[in-house]
Amino acid sequence: MELECYPIINRPPEIVPGRPNRDWMDVFAERHPYRCLPLSMANTSGWEILCPVGFSAEWNGGDLQSDITLRPDHPYPGFEDFAVSHFTRGVLTFHPGYMFRTPLKWSMMVQGPPNFIKDGIQPLAGLVETDWLPFPFTMNWMFTRPGKVRFEKGDPFCFITLLQDKVLETFEPVIRSMESDSVLKGQYEAWTKQRSDFNSRLFKRDPSALKAAWQRYYFKGEMPDDVGPAPTDHVNKRRLAQPRVKGG
Repeated sequence: MELECYPIINRPPEIVPGRPNRDWMDVFAERHPYRCLPLSMANTSGWEILCPVGFSAEWNGGDLQSDITLRPDHPYPGFEDFAVSHFTRGVLTFHPGYMFRTPLKWSMMVQGPPNFIKDGIQPLAGLVETDWLPFPFTMNWMFTRPGKVRFEKGDPFCFITLLQDKVLETFEPVIRSMESDSVLKGQYEAWTKQRSDFNSRLFKRDPSALKAAWQRYYFKGEMPDDVGPAPTDHVNKRRLAQPRVKGG
């Protein structure tokens, strides 16, 4: 399937597959956050749109468009249309520079890059029906307090991922007792026992636990104590396609 990306400006920002690394994850001892597979999978389950130039944005706390001041690091053609104060009240608006088209019944989630933290400003998220929409959308961040923030050249200002959202309406959340599923209950109890034992040995500085450092059941897609078959489609690294130019 194709995600069609139609540039609508002369110098559209670069689009790249989501990158797993985050600065705050790097500084932990032994880069512990990367052991949390859901974090790195979220980081890579979509495409990033990157800032073409570094700039500072400052909000004085006011309600007007003029209360946000934007300063690029150097003159950049089209910057005044790339990042703007449009919606007032501390909202910074980006124009991604593309119109997107997805296959029928696929929508686009437009949000900030997962687990990408900027102090003083928060990305907003939107769901767009890109299987029919004939015009572009904006990406917005809201200041959480007056002050100045930085976007460096190459920082992701927008993260796009795809989902079949309409089928969500066919789901009904059901709360059930664990006793109603004996297989699941057994798997959960086996994991709980293994987890408790491992943490106890780690606390007591058991050499084998210290050497293992962490349990890898989820990362490797394995069941504890062989209580069930391992999943056949488990993924612990995502490799999305780079955009390519296609004629026609």
